[in-house]
Amino acid sequence: MAFDPSSRYYEVETATRRVVDADGNDRVLRYKRRRVIPPQDDSPTLAEHRVTDGDRLDNITARFAGDPTLFWRLCDANAVLRPEELEAVGRIIRIGMAQR
Repeated sequence: MAFDPSSRYYEVETATRRVVDADGNDRVLRYKRRRVIPPQDDSPTLAEHRVTDGDRLDNITARFAGDPTLFWRLCDANAVLRPEELEAVGRIIRIGMAQR
């Protein structure tokens, strides 16, 4: 599996498993292992942003990180699994330093 180097899954290990499909064919299934949100205890906060009506995570990420596809870094910095959790009006989003 090929992921772009900026993807949150780029460094996640690829695993394999042998399976037999419904027709009895033996094949190898490739998949990415589970990705765990890295601890943010020692990660410095660069800024904080209070979400206002109409804010979108991709636009916030573009403004602070220069790339709207890096929204997952905001998710990691705020320990959330679902990006929409960060779009609640009034929520303060922690903008952390990129961790790789």
